[in-house]
Amino acid sequence: MSVRRVASVIRLKDGMEQEYRRLHADVWPEVLATLQHAHVSNYSIFLRDGLLFSYLEYTGEDYESDMQAIADDPATQRWWQLTDPCQAPVATAADGQWWAPAEEVFHL
Repeated sequence: MSVRRVASVIRLKDGMEQEYRRLHADVWPEVLATLQHAHVSNYSIFLRDGLLFSYLEYTGEDYESDMQAIADDPATQRWWQLTDPCQAPVATAADGQWWAPAEEVFHL
């Protein structure tokens, strides 16, 4: 099985850390199930100095299709309505890009 490692970054808005932590302390089971169904595993979000760094592993065959299935999921859309107000794209994100991809420069 092939594993695709995916990392991305986004800013946490000032004053939103407590809310973001509260939300992620109890992620909805439907959202987690959608991620797993889309072949996402080992998904983590880290926080440092107002920067959120996400890492996930993808084991499916069609990344774009699976990511679209996540985006189309009604529970995930409701979840994002709660989390998106906590976030702001990094300055170097492309127009319309939310989480900006990070380039892997080393892997052991």
